Amino acid sequence: MKKKTLALSLCLTLCLTTIGCKSTNSKTTNYLNKNISSNNIKNKITDSSKERSIENSTDVKETVSKSNNKNYETKERDWFFAPEVPTDIQGLIKNHSAYYLGDTSKKVIYLTFDEGYENGYTPKILDILKDNKVKAAFFVVVPYINSNKDLIKRMSEEGHLVCNHSNHHPSMAKTALKGKDAFNKELLDTEKAYEDATGKKMPKFFRPPMGKYSELSLEYTKQLGYKTIFWSFAYHDWDINKQPSHDFAKKKIINKAHNGGIFLLHAVSKTNTEILDSVIKELKAEGYRFGTLDELK
Repeated sequence: MKKKTLALSLCLTLCLTTIGCKSTNSKTTNYLNKNISSNNIKNKITDSSKERSIENSTDVKETVSKSNNKNYETKERDWFFAPEVPTDIQGLIKNHSAYYLGDTSKKVIYLTFDEGYENGYTPKILDILKDNKVKAAFFVVVPYINSNKDLIKRMSEEGHLVCNHSNHHPSMAKTALKGKDAFNKELLDTEKAYEDATGKKMPKFFRPPMGKYSELSLEYTKQLGYKTIFWSFAYHDWDINKQPSHDFAKKKIINKAHNGGIFLLHAVSKTNTEILDSVIKELKAEGYRFGTLDELK
């Protein structure tokens, strides 16, 4: 009987060693046995035009262990904008070099454009920005860079920030689950494409595609030296088949102007292009200036 017990003990020890576990490591054992119950979180967010409810549900709160035993949440979240961002989200983004506002003590707006693909309007947008002496940030993906190198060079040469929007435009929360190397590749491939096109280093600002993120994805982004850039204003401007009227869009943008606002506009929008000059002039007349993401601290 003692021989059988000894043999079983040796076998168990060998198995644990083979799979990389240590039977004496109570922290590892506790982590593997940890069971986190389901959570249902409901955040009611009020927008200017309607009240909507964003429900984030998860059956299991997945975490990734760090060397100092801190765990990063991997639950996918969707960015939004409300008059008040929940306290827990504010803490999350503050700890991971993420921004949705700039300097709220001054009448400054940070104008940003997302460039998933070219719809023929970017040259006009650049003309308008140049005429009004406004610098903006353009968040681009690799296919956009490779297909529009002249535009990318022009953006850079005219003093705009050409920033990282990933290679394939995936959910970065889901990409982070594939491992740090897979995550980093999305950003590093974009850096390389930009450097190949311009001979310059890409500015270290990243906008998560579709506004999807997790605590882990924010941490990985920070480790690459990037600031994550969300937004405090955006509207339904990206659907090229359902473009808003000039009056609606202009009123929406002007009425939502606020100190330190990071404005997200899509450059594929015909409406945005046609109202941009008057929007900039009107906001300047109201005392706003247009800053750049380099000012964020």
